Amino acid sequence: MNRIAGVMDQDQAELRLKIAKLRQEHADYDIAIDAMTAYGSDRLCIQRMKKKKLTIKDMLEEIESQIIPDIIA
Repeated sequence: MNRIAGVMDQDQAELRLKIAKLRQEHADYDIAIDAMTAYGSDRLCIQRMKKKKLTIKDMLEEIESQIIPDIIA
């Protein structure tokens, strides 16, 4: 039983680390998009950046749902 709990804790720790990295990457894209918009960069390039940022957000939500169990009210 302790062995299983240890593995589960390790899995959660790895997921939390991945979340932290994805949040940072999401923030980096946000900053880059703001800068590109301010300097009048190519719209297509900005749209691609926004799509990548959205993909990261989706990944974050998926991982967070694995950590936080659904609570039925």
